[in-house]
This record gives sequence, structure tokens and C-alpha cells, in this order.
Amino acid sequence: MVKVTLPFVGMILAECAQTFLIILSKQVMAEGMTSFVFIFYSNSIAALILLPSSFFIHRFQRPPITFSTLSRFFILGLLGYLAQAFGYAGINYSSATLGTAMLNLVPGFTFILAILFGMEQLDWRSSSSLAKLLGTIVSISGAFVATLYKGVALLNGPSPANLSQHQVFSQDSNWILGGLFLAADCVMASAFTIVQASVLKKYPAELIVVFFYCFFVAILSAMTCLVVKSDIGAWSLEPNFRLLAVLYSGVIGSAFQVGVITWCLHQTGPVFVSMFKPIGIVISVVIGVVFLGDAFYLGSLIGAVVIVIGFYSVLWGKSKDIEARSLESRGNQTLLLKDNSSEDI
Repeated sequence: MVKVTLPFVGMILAECAQTFLIILSKQVMAEGMTSFVFIFYSNSIAALILLPSSFFIHRFQRPPITFSTLSRFFILGLLGYLAQAFGYAGINYSSATLGTAMLNLVPGFTFILAILFGMEQLDWRSSSSLAKLLGTIVSISGAFVATLYKGVALLNGPSPANLSQHQVFSQDSNWILGGLFLAADCVMASAFTIVQASVLKKYPAELIVVFFYCFFVAILSAMTCLVVKSDIGAWSLEPNFRLLAVLYSGVIGSAFQVGVITWCLHQTGPVFVSMFKPIGIVISVVIGVVFLGDAFYLGSLIGAVVIVIGFYSVLWGKSKDIEARSLESRGNQTLLLKDNSSEDI
């Protein structure tokens, strides 16, 4: 019971933490903070927290860190950094609601990348392969709808500026650019998921993996910011809202959220972890409309529904693959037991 309950509660908390982080980062960047600085501070804080705790927790089960292992950690950090950079840029140009909706593209893009790298076989006669393929196409179609079609405002926040926006198709180039950045974020996140699963197989100390991930993301974001933003004022944590946002991002958004998701991924697998993604849409809509004055548009609703339908189609196909592998493994074990019994006789 505990093995089922803990991952379930952990993923609910992780999704809530991620949604609040998306909304908080949108507000911070709207007030002038550069996304690269935000990424640097949050991952630096997370790395400082995880440095002592991760090595202490895994002190008895800690594989040796070789150059090959460090290289894998760096690739993981690079993919995570690109995902964060594209994601924050997309949220800054569009909205938190679109950001959480687009995250549901990750399973579909993961399936495409797995086919390209030979990790998945596309069998046209298999219902699971067809479900994953169709689900991917449906999800991507939903992303196009959410990005290009705006429609009428179904829910208006308290801001009067939102009440006059009733164009059917999005004429805002920033909104479309934000959608493209968010799609790139999903591609990077999919590649990150594939690499992370591979790294955890070779190095099963979850918190140490997360520490090195945050460490390399902090270094890469600092290097980028020094090139892009030479102004020392860009690093300022004034007003205090910036400091609170950075602390939340580092402690809850990075250390806690990434740590919990990594642990759940190792305990239950990627299918279980992915099932909780649509929860973020509901949370972001409620907070965005009620507290931030955002409008919720018809296009966002239709796009989100289509993306989630495709999302669960991919998950259904993946679960069928897991069932088939489980049955095949049991069958092989049964045959092995029979062979052993025959030899004993």
C-alpha cells in the first residue's frame, strides 16, 4: 500500500510545485528579471541543498563517479538547461496556462525520439504502436490549436485589459513565438527523460544525479548570462519578490520537485510519472484567472483537451507494451521452471 501511496502523493505535490513555479516565473520575468539569471539562482540554491544531503543519503549505496558518469551527468544538465531556457522563454511570451498544457506533449515527443534512436519499434499491426502514433499526432495537433487559435475569452480575470481581446485567431506574434519555444521545451524534456532513464540504470543514486544536474545547469546558465547580459544590475534580487521567487524555485521547484519526480521515475517508471501532467492545466487556469487576472480562451481549452486525449492515447499504448513484456517475461519463467522440473525427473 505504501509503495503505491507514496509515489501517488509525491507526483501530486510535484505537479503542484511545478505549476506554481511556472506561474511565479511568469510574474518575475514580467517584472524584468532575465530568465537565465532566474535559472542560475534556482539551480545554484538547489545544488547547494543537494550537495550535502544527496551524498549523505546515498553514503552506503554510491557507485563510483567516473569520467564516463560525469559526461552523462553533463549531457543531462545540458538537456535540462535547454528545456528550462526554452520553457521560461515560452512562458514569458505566452501564458502559464499554455505552458502547462504544452507539457503534455512530452510523452508524444519521447515516443518519436525513441523511434529515431531505435529504442522503440513501430509495428503497424500492433494496437499499442498505432495508439502511440495516433496519440502523438493528436497531441501535436492540439498544440497547434492552442498556439494559433485564440477564440473568445471563456473566463476573464479582474484585469480590464483582457476584456477586449476577442480575436478568433491569434494575431499576437509573441503568443505564437511562445508556443514554438514551449514546443522546443517539450522536445528537450523528452530527450532529457530518455537520457535520465539511461543514467539512472547505470547510476541508481537518484539525489546525486539530481545534484549534478542542477550543478551543470547552474554553470551553463551563468555562462550564458555573462555573454547575453553584461549589466551587473541583471543579477539583482531586488525587489524582495524576486528573492522569494528564487528561493521557492531553488528549494521547491528544483530540489524538491526534480528529486521527487526522479525518485518516482525510478520506483514506478515513466508511464506512471507522465499520467499526472494534465493536473497542472487545471491548477494554472484557476490561479491564472482568479489571482493573476489572466483570461482563459476557447482555443486554450480546445487545444488542452485535444493534447490530453493524445497524451492518454500514448500512455495507453505504452501501458499495453509494458503488459505484453510482463506476460512474455512470466511465460519465459514458466518455461524455465518446466524445463528444470523435467531435468530433475
